[in-house]
Amino acid sequence: MKDGFIKLAAATVDIRVADTEYNTENIISTMREAAENGAKVIVFPELCITAYTCSDLFLQKPLLEGALRGLEKIRTASETLDTTVLVGLPLGIGNMLYNCAAVVNRGHIRGIVPKRKIPNYNEFYELRHFTEGEAEVRYIEVLGESVPFGSKILFISPAMPELCIGVELCEDLWTVDPPSNSHALAGATVIANLSASDELISKAEYREMLIKSQSARLYSVYMYADAGWGESTTDLVFAGDDMICENGTVLARSEKFTNSCVYAVADLERLTSERRKTTTFRNLRTNEYTYVELEMECADTVLDRFIDSKPFVPADRKRREERSEEILTIQSLGLAKRLEHTCAKTAVIGVSGGLDSTLALLVTARAFDRLGRNRSDIYAVTMPCFGTTSRTYNNAVNFAKSLGVTFKEIPIREAVLLHFDDIGQDADKYDVTYENSQARERTQVLMDIANKSGGMVVGTGDLSEMALGWATYNGDHMSMYAVNAGVPKTLIRYLVEYEAERTDNEVLRETLRDILDTPVSPELLPPQDGEISQKTESIVGPYELHDFFLYYLLRYGYSPSKILRLAEKAFDGEYGREYILGWLKTFYRRFFQQQFKRSCMPDAPKVGSVALSPRGDWRMPSDASVNLWKSELDSL
Repeated sequence: MKDGFIKLAAATVDIRVADTEYNTENIISTMREAAENGAKVIVFPELCITAYTCSDLFLQKPLLEGALRGLEKIRTASETLDTTVLVGLPLGIGNMLYNCAAVVNRGHIRGIVPKRKIPNYNEFYELRHFTEGEAEVRYIEVLGESVPFGSKILFISPAMPELCIGVELCEDLWTVDPPSNSHALAGATVIANLSASDELISKAEYREMLIKSQSARLYSVYMYADAGWGESTTDLVFAGDDMICENGTVLARSEKFTNSCVYAVADLERLTSERRKTTTFRNLRTNEYTYVELEMECADTVLDRFIDSKPFVPADRKRREERSEEILTIQSLGLAKRLEHTCAKTAVIGVSGGLDSTLALLVTARAFDRLGRNRSDIYAVTMPCFGTTSRTYNNAVNFAKSLGVTFKEIPIREAVLLHFDDIGQDADKYDVTYENSQARERTQVLMDIANKSGGMVVGTGDLSEMALGWATYNGDHMSMYAVNAGVPKTLIRYLVEYEAERTDNEVLRETLRDILDTPVSPELLPPQDGEISQKTESIVGPYELHDFFLYYLLRYGYSPSKILRLAEKAFDGEYGREYILGWLKTFYRRFFQQQFKRSCMPDAPKVGSVALSPRGDWRMPSDASVNLWKSELDSL
C-alpha cells in the first residue's frame, strides 16, 4: 500500500438459487484466492449468499437463517485473511426485511449497509419484499456483535490513510442522487457497489458509462460486482459484468456471461491529489457519518497496473488523431482571436527546420485560414548562423514555401560577430554567451520585422522546454503569443506527423517527415562534418523521461520516490533505475532553478490538464527552494 497503491477485487461466483451453503462455500473459496493474490478489498454481488432471484422465498425463515449461517462462516473465514470482504444478504430487523451489504474484516462484521433505493418498476419488484434502507446509523445485534447499521457508514484503515470505503447497492447508483455522492463528500475514495443488474441489449454500454462517469465525478475508485451465472433465468439473465474504475478509467472488467474475479491496482493518492486541487470538492459532510476502522497490515502493493510511458500521448491511433485535431484547433483558435483583437496585419515566425517552429507555422496557417486571410501575410523567417546545417536550412525553406507563406532569409552571422566585438566575446569560445547571443539576435530580428509589418511574433517554445528552462531568457523565451507553450515535446511529434499524413501536398509531406527524423537541436554550435553537433537530449536528457516526470509532478503532485517507481515500471527494459534517477535529479534542479523564466512567459493557449502558465495553472515563487525534493532524491 506504499505510495497510495492498493489491490482491489470484484468477484462473481457460481451460485444456486436459495442454496446458501453452496453459495457461501464458493464465496469463501474466492475470498481466499483473492487474498492470496494480494487483494485488500473484495466486493461480491447483491444478495450473493442467497441469490438475487429468490423472490417470495425471501419471506421464508429458513432462507433468512441460512443467510445468517453463511455470514457466520464468512466471518470466521476472514479471521486469517488480510482483506475486507463485502457480501450481500437479506437481513430481517424487527418487522422489516432489508437488502444489505455486510462488511467483514478480520473475523468481525464491521458494518451493515442497507440498500437505499428499492426499484419497483419493469422487471424489478423488490418492494414486495424489502424496505428502503435508512441513512442514519444505529447499532443492531448481528451474530452476537453490536454492528453499525445504515448507509452513512464509511470504513477506514490506519494502515492506509487514503483508503475510505463507502457502500451502495445496485439501484442506488442508477438514481438521481446516489448515496455515493454523499459518501465522497464525507471522504470516501473507494465506492463498492454490490449489484444484480440483469442483461439487456445495450445495457452494458450504459452501465459502463454510468460507472465511469460516477467515478470521474467523485474522483473515486468505483468497484462494481454484478450477479451472474447461477441466478434464476425465469425471466432474466445476468451477465456478471464486474468492473473496477478509477476516476473515469476502467482498470479492469470481466468478460460478460462468465463468473470470474477481476483485479486492479488503484492509486488512491492520485484521487486525493485531484480532490485537493478542485476547490468545489470541499463541502465535506464528515459530521453526518460514522467511521469504522478496519484491521489491515501495511504491506507493499505489487505494481502490476499499466503505466503509460507517454502519458500525454494516446496509444490508440484513432484517439491520437482525434486529440491531434482538437489540439491544433485550440491552438489556432487562440491565435486567431489574438490576431483579430490586436488588429495584427501579419504573423512573424522564426523557422529553423525543427519540430517546434514547424508546429507553430502549421498552427498559424490554420489561424489565417480560419480568419479567411491570405497566408502571404505570414512571414516565415529563417536566420542561419554558426550552427545551421544544410538539412535544417533546406527543410525550413521547403516547408515555408510549400505552405504558401512569405519566406524571408536573414543571415545573422555578421550581426552576432559584431555584437561579440561590442561585448568582448571570443568567437571561438563556445559558452552560454556564444549560444544565447544568437537566440537574442534572432528574437530582435523577429520583433523588428513584426513592428515594421504591423504584425506580431508567434512563439515556438513548447511546454517541455518551459519546464526545463531550456530557452534563452528574452530570446526564444519571448514572443507576443506562444502557441506551443501548452504542448509537451513528446506530443508535438505526433501533431506534426498528423499534419504530414493528412496533407495532399507531396513536398510538404516529405519535408515534414524529414523534420520528424531530424535530431532535436537548438543548432547554436558549429556542425561537425556538416551534421548537427548539439543534440538537446544528450544535454538535458530524453524528453520522454522529462515529460513523464512533468506529468506526474504537476498533475498529481507525486513525490520524487513515487515518480521514480512509476518511471521504472513504465520504462522497464528501456532505461535502468540509475539512468532514470540521474535525469530525475536534473529535472528537479532545472525545474526549480528556471521558474523565473516561467513567471514572465507570454500568453499561450492551454490545451491539456498540465500547464505552466503563471496566470493560471502553476503559480510558484521564482526563489522556491528545491531542498526538500533534493533530500528525498539523494536518499533513493
